[in-house]
Amino acid sequence: MAFIEPHIHMVCRTTDEYRSMAQAGCLAVGEPAFWAGYDRSSVDGFRDYFVQLTECEPARAAKFGLDHYTWLCINPKEAQDVVFAREVMKLIPEFIDRPNVLGVGEIGLNRNTSRELAIFEEHLDLAIRLNQLVLIHTPHLEDKLKGTNMILDALKNRPELEPDRVLIDHCEEHTFPLVKDAGYWAGLTLYPTSKLNPKRAADILEMYGTDRVWANSAADWGDSDPLALTALACELYGRGFSRPEVDRLLLSNPEAFMSQSPKFRKVSARLG
Repeated sequence: MAFIEPHIHMVCRTTDEYRSMAQAGCLAVGEPAFWAGYDRSSVDGFRDYFVQLTECEPARAAKFGLDHYTWLCINPKEAQDVVFAREVMKLIPEFIDRPNVLGVGEIGLNRNTSRELAIFEEHLDLAIRLNQLVLIHTPHLEDKLKGTNMILDALKNRPELEPDRVLIDHCEEHTFPLVKDAGYWAGLTLYPTSKLNPKRAADILEMYGTDRVWANSAADWGDSDPLALTALACELYGRGFSRPEVDRLLLSNPEAFMSQSPKFRKVSARLG
């Protein structure tokens, strides 16, 4: 199979895993900025991180024929200190024109606080000002429905942000239809200890179809699997999904969303 892994945190993964992904058919990866497992203590730490995302990881991926793209932000888990978050956000215009940067993300909410919401809204305003795609993180578990509704309300207040240029990730059974009905792209995340497993993701796809949906592993420093999309493909084939349907979900859809950025190189052309 050929696929794009549109949301994965390769700074946490080994070089061997780049190799394994390439051997499994991965053609490109998308790596949004995220929480490192601890709160960074300085703006300079974020500057180094943005260099890693825009210089080091593209070079590491290229050794295995993978295109590497990224998204920049300060993650909602580090947005409680509003003053610090705003200083980090000042770095984004410095990096936004680098050749592998597709937009602003993964922004959103973690504990649904007023401070997180303020920084989320300022990220949205930055994306509008810089004409960037937006990748949004929704909260975990019991706070997901509330947080998703808060996110959708904030988006409603910004009509200049086209829904086709916004993807709301980590959707689950109770939030997926809300995102789709509002006109945004929806992401399904496969993660062993939270979010969805392949069976639950397949249930959602059977109910709602594959239009304006991508799937991803969000693999990071925790218990996660950079080859989770291959498990989803097997689950879908077992349920009678056709190869074109699976190809659409795992290749054509992320390519369609990401190629709204002129920096994205369509990988499907390589397949002949």
